[in-house]
Amino acid sequence: MHQHFDVLIIGAGLSGIGTACRMAKEMPHARIAIIERRKAIGGTWDLFRYPGIRSDSDMFSFGYAFRPWNELKVLADGPSIRRYITDTAREHGIDQKVRFGLKTTRASWSSERQRWSVECREEESGALVEFSCNYLVSCTGYYDYDQGFLPSFPGEERFQGQRVHPQHWPEGLDYSGKRVVVIGSGATAVTLVPAMANSAAHVTMLQRSPSYIFSVPGYDKLSAVLRRFLPNALVYGLARKRNIVLQRFIYKASKRWPDLARSWLLSGVRKQLGKDFDLRHFTPKYQPWDERICAVPDADLFKALREGKASVVTDTIESFTESGIKLRSGQELKADIIVTATGLNLKTCGGMDLLVDGEPRALNKLMTYKGSLLQDVPNMGFVFGYTNAPWTLKADMTASYLCRLLNYMRARNLGVVTPRAPAGEMQEQETVLGSLQSGYIRRGESTLPRQGRSSPWRVLHDFERDQRLLLGEPVEDAALEFKSA
Repeated sequence: MHQHFDVLIIGAGLSGIGTACRMAKEMPHARIAIIERRKAIGGTWDLFRYPGIRSDSDMFSFGYAFRPWNELKVLADGPSIRRYITDTAREHGIDQKVRFGLKTTRASWSSERQRWSVECREEESGALVEFSCNYLVSCTGYYDYDQGFLPSFPGEERFQGQRVHPQHWPEGLDYSGKRVVVIGSGATAVTLVPAMANSAAHVTMLQRSPSYIFSVPGYDKLSAVLRRFLPNALVYGLARKRNIVLQRFIYKASKRWPDLARSWLLSGVRKQLGKDFDLRHFTPKYQPWDERICAVPDADLFKALREGKASVVTDTIESFTESGIKLRSGQELKADIIVTATGLNLKTCGGMDLLVDGEPRALNKLMTYKGSLLQDVPNMGFVFGYTNAPWTLKADMTASYLCRLLNYMRARNLGVVTPRAPAGEMQEQETVLGSLQSGYIRRGESTLPRQGRSSPWRVLHDFERDQRLLLGEPVEDAALEFKSA
């Protein structure tokens, strides 16, 4: 089985569907297909099914620019996001272009033929399926869908209860009336704790170190009022612009005045939990935005703590026991269920092998051009969102840039584009994920593309500058090598 396309997109999640919709609108002449390993559209939002799963960015800016989020819930639940992505694909006819159940294993570029050969395997039968394309676009995100990060715990085999990882949540898991310990302090943990606390006997969040957590309104009251007087499209457009500006201000202020931002975040926690609460459980050792800040809607985590349905313990694990976890302090946490919200394993391009004229290309030996193409790899887009802002903002700009680039090439009968970097440009100690120091980034940074010393080889993580770089500057660039079709 062999099919040829103008553009082949790997991944039918938020980025892949958004990129395909952009191309369908701005490149109507192009034959497009999407390869998706799972049996459904949605990516992350189809994979994760744990209780309370939701966005950690507001939906007005997390949604697509070309199809605004049209609800008033600020942090949407997973099923709503999955439905939003699927509806977007259906509206643009992209749902008919997805090949499901195929794992991409190898992509090989031939300069002689000016095309990619892409090998996939059917997940169920193991049969080999081959495609070819003129342009390949990776929209696979940055983590391993097969396995989340799970450290080895002393004595873990002794535990007689049930142990669960959020990435592989058992369907129908009954935790009502049970004691639950959630190991972790990131976005997943602060989502799980209040979601489980309403029916569990008690939920304990066990953390080795705290994260910054702040409360956001669960419902956009201002937009609700404006909808009475203004058209919905205008209201949602204004909400998107407002939230982007607000997010950027908070991030920039945190980097410029970290002590002030730290005080502001901690005062918000103190206001929610009261002066008698031990604030060390929410006082990180690092400054704001050295790691991602966790958002909770309507202070739901703090509410669960105030009501005694949940508690937080900051300590390290000495060992698992038959009935729970023994801590270094000597305290033992009794548990019927232990949830290991211990993070992700990084994996780029879905782990597929990448070859150019028979020579392997290792991503950790390459830089990205404008965060959108790969150094010395012809005709390949690399869609990678923000880590310090809603992912989709950057993914959508990258998709628009790729449309500009491919339309430019078509108009000039150009068949190949390859980013070429000057010697000595690479900064081997810096990755495309920038300055964030989260555990999952430190563990997987050896697999990621590198940063360059200067533009266009640096990934900026800066919305305003990226707008100029990707959407404002001319396509033609001395760093791009073009060849005729």
